[in-house]
Amino acid sequence: PAPVPQVGTNLTDLRLPRKVTVRELGGCMGPIWPSYYSECSALLFVVDASNPTQVSSSCIQLLSVLSAAPLASVPVLVLFNKIDLPCYMSLVEMKSLFRMQDIVSSATQPITMLETSARDGTGLANVLQWLRATLGD
Repeated sequence: PAPVPQVGTNLTDLRLPRKVTVRELGGCMGPIWPSYYSECSALLFVVDASNPTQVSSSCIQLLSVLSAAPLASVPVLVLFNKIDLPCYMSLVEMKSLFRMQDIVSSATQPITMLETSARDGTGLANVLQWLRATLGD
């Protein structure tokens, strides 16, 4: 089945080995994202790498998140997802479209970028490794 965009909010607990709660907020929930910033220890920002028409709005949302005062020192992992689809844009293309070099150099928080496929699990081990390194203690 085709993946559907996240609407609403989901909570998932992970053991890294310490218990970490992941709150998933869909893109359409952007207006209420700031109400969760104060309880955020790390941020995973997921971008649909198969949808070039969403790049500009995703970039604006990312810049808004990065400029939020409560997130000024929160580590960020940008995930370019859906790399399993034939129409996906590569990490090099996405970095260029997002002007990630400029974003990373002007951001106050550390930013990491990974390619993933939620459908087939590609990159998931790297995401868990980043979470363990970032939130492990």
